[in-house]
Amino acid sequence: MSAHKDQSHGKRRATGTEPASATPLGADAAPAGADVQTAGAFDIRNFIGTLLGLFGVLLTLMGLFAFDDAAAAKTGGMNANLWAGLAMIVVAIAFVVWTKLDPIRMVVHENEDGAEVPRDIAPLD
Repeated sequence: MSAHKDQSHGKRRATGTEPASATPLGADAAPAGADVQTAGAFDIRNFIGTLLGLFGVLLTLMGLFAFDDAAAAKTGGMNANLWAGLAMIVVAIAFVVWTKLDPIRMVVHENEDGAEVPRDIAPLD
C-alpha cells in the first residue's frame, strides 16, 4: 500500500468533528457534499518519471552513437551510458504506470459562507 492511503482497510477513526455513530467510509467514498479529485498531471510522480525518461533517452542515444574505444577503455568495455539510460527508461515507465494505477485522490468540498478560503482540500484516506 502507498504511504498516502489509510492502513486500516477502509475504516476511519472517529475524530472530534464527526459523530461517533458515523458509518465507516469505504476507500472510495467521500463525505456528503464533497467531490473527489485526482492530482492528475500535477502528481510529483509524473514529473519524476518524465525527467528520468528524458535523461534515460539522452543517455541511451549517447550509448548508441557516441560509444568509442576511449569510452570503452574508461568502463572496461561496458557501454555504461547505454545500460544506465535503459535502466532510467524502465524506472520512468514504472513511475508513470504507478501514477495511473494508484492516483492520489483528494476530497474537495466547499467551505462555509464567510470562510477565508472558498475550498477545503484533504487527502482521501
